[in-house]
Amino acid sequence: MDVSDLLQVGASKQKSIQVEKEIPLDIDIGYLTATDPNPINEDEYKNDREEYLQSIARDNAQLLINHLFSLPITSSPDGPLAKLPAPTTILPRAKPLPKPKPPTKWEKFASAKGIQKQRREKKIWDEEKQEFRDRWGRGGKNKELEEQWLVEVPTNADADHDPVKDARDAKRKRVAKNEAQQLKNIQRAERSNASADLPIPAKEREKRKTELDRDLAQTRVSTASMGKFDKKFEGEPKLRGVKRKFDPNEKSADAEKASALAILSKLDTSSRPSKRARAAEDGDNVLNVRKAIRHEKRTGGPPGRDSKARSGKDSKGRSRKGR
Repeated sequence: MDVSDLLQVGASKQKSIQVEKEIPLDIDIGYLTATDPNPINEDEYKNDREEYLQSIARDNAQLLINHLFSLPITSSPDGPLAKLPAPTTILPRAKPLPKPKPPTKWEKFASAKGIQKQRREKKIWDEEKQEFRDRWGRGGKNKELEEQWLVEVPTNADADHDPVKDARDAKRKRVAKNEAQQLKNIQRAERSNASADLPIPAKEREKRKTELDRDLAQTRVSTASMGKFDKKFEGEPKLRGVKRKFDPNEKSADAEKASALAILSKLDTSSRPSKRARAAEDGDNVLNVRKAIRHEKRTGGPPGRDSKARSGKDSKGRSRKGR
């Protein structure tokens, strides 16, 4: 069977790996990308858009593969491998650059005092064992006191003094202190970042200022001098309020007499009985003439001699309690 015709037909359908472009492609082999700056042929694009786009994509992919095979290739169990060079295209960041961390309290103090950070070695020389030991961790130099079988006890120590326990307690306190300081640094950094990123609204800023002024005023008037001799801050508002007034130690005789009379008048007013009480007292000493005449006509004698009046009954013998 003659298949030469079939091979020729199949070879005619296969395109060459050599592709030529009027304008060379911008190829960044580090990112495996190719950018085609050539203009689009409008006639071919309008006649058959899919065929035209597929042909352009095939040619560009062929050029990219040609550049990839031009790199130095090394053999491996998985096949030939090519080492990609560093990318040359500058891509924009997906996220903004990370902001520098705010300095901790110790870093601020060190920068103010000019203290430079010195890196400590992990290993330290042990004179007793004549070898290098870890500074921290298991079997570290910092656990030397806990491992000693003989420890000197101070003269003023208690009878139940345990140096190993004291060393462990001191270590726990140092660890707890470091953790607390680390937590404070994290909270301080979060507050500073939050205040820097989110602007405070005008109403919230005015509210905070009002609360701060009120708290400051309360602390000022809490002293004996009502804040007169306290240290003033820069920009502190002037406090307004009712000030206590004291009489002078030396004053005239008339002024002293007037003040004494005012005190006596207040005392006299407080000790004087009310109008109702005075009226009740006056009523006991005043004789009601009309009442006495009616009583005399009804009983025929003074109130003290009337046996019926003493018994609580009227002239007809009826009880007065029900009236």
